[in-house]
Amino acid sequence: MDQTLVRCVLFADLRGSTGLYETLGNAFATQLVSRSVSLLGQVISSRDGVLVKTLGDGLMATFAEPTTAMQAAIDMHKALAQIGSDEQADDGQQLPPLKLQVGLAYGEMVEMSGDFFGDAVNIAARLLEHCGDNETLATTTVVETLAAHDRARFRRLDRLQLRGRIAPVEVHVLERHEFPDLAATMFGNVLSTPAPSALRLKWRDAATLFSTSDMPVILGRGEQATCWIDDNRVSRSHARIDWHGGAFQLVDMSSNGTHVKFAADSEVVTLRRGTCTLHGSGVLGLGASPSDPSAPCVGFEVVRLSDDPLP
Repeated sequence: MDQTLVRCVLFADLRGSTGLYETLGNAFATQLVSRSVSLLGQVISSRDGVLVKTLGDGLMATFAEPTTAMQAAIDMHKALAQIGSDEQADDGQQLPPLKLQVGLAYGEMVEMSGDFFGDAVNIAARLLEHCGDNETLATTTVVETLAAHDRARFRRLDRLQLRGRIAPVEVHVLERHEFPDLAATMFGNVLSTPAPSALRLKWRDAATLFSTSDMPVILGRGEQATCWIDDNRVSRSHARIDWHGGAFQLVDMSSNGTHVKFAADSEVVTLRRGTCTLHGSGVLGLGASPSDPSAPCVGFEVVRLSDDPLP
C-alpha cells in the first residue's frame, strides 16, 4: 500500500569511478567501487537510516530525522577518506582519495513498493549536480530543523536553480567535517602564504572585485548568476566560487566542464564536477579550454585588500 511520509532523503555519489576502470582495470575498480558503496550502506544502517537502493556508484537512503542524516553524511565522508588512504593498486601505488558528493532534502514523499517519490526526492538527487568534491549540500528545510550547534556546521550558499525545477532552492553547504579538507590542500603552497582577502574577476572589459563576504559567486548565463557570461557553451549555473578553508575554491557544476590555466603554469586543469583551489592569477575557460581563441574566458586574480582596496 502506498503511504505518504515525512522523511529526510539522502543521495550519495562517488565521483571519478569511470576513470578508475581505465587506470586500475575492471576487476580491481569493480571491487573498490563495490566495497565503497557497501561501506556507505553500513554507515546508513548504523545511523538508523533505510537504504532504499544502490545506483551503480551511488545510493539513495531515507532517515526519520535530518539530524541523523547529517551525521550519516559526515560518517560517509570519513569512511571514504579512510578507504582512499588504505587502498593500494596492484603495482603498490597509493590510490588517490575517493571523492564523495552528498545531497540532503527533507519533506513529504510517497513510499511505493519500497521506493520513494516526491519533490524532496527530486531535489536531493539534483543537488548532486551542484556538489563539489567531498561536499554535502542540504536544503533549508534540512538545516532549519537542526539544533543550533549542528546548524553552525552549515554555510548558506545561495538559491540555486536545479535542473527540471521552476522555483530555485535555497542551499547550504556542510563545512565542518572532522577530517582534513582534501580540496583545500590540492595546492599545498597556498597554505603557507598570507590569507587572500578578495578575488578579481574580469569578463571582457569589465573587472569586478569580490571580497570574502561576497561569496559564493556563481558564474553562468542564468538569471541567478553573479557573474553573467553570455555564451552558449556556458551552463546556467556553470561554476561556483566559495571562500573555504582560508582559500577561494572553484567548483564546476556544468555540462561542458571548467578549464583553469594558472599564469605561472602552462598546464590546463580540467574540472568536470570537480573542485580546485584558486591562487595567484590566471584564466577560467567556461565550457572550452583557454587554448581555444573563441572560448569564453574569465580572468581571475587573488588579491589582498590592504594592497588593493575595494573601489
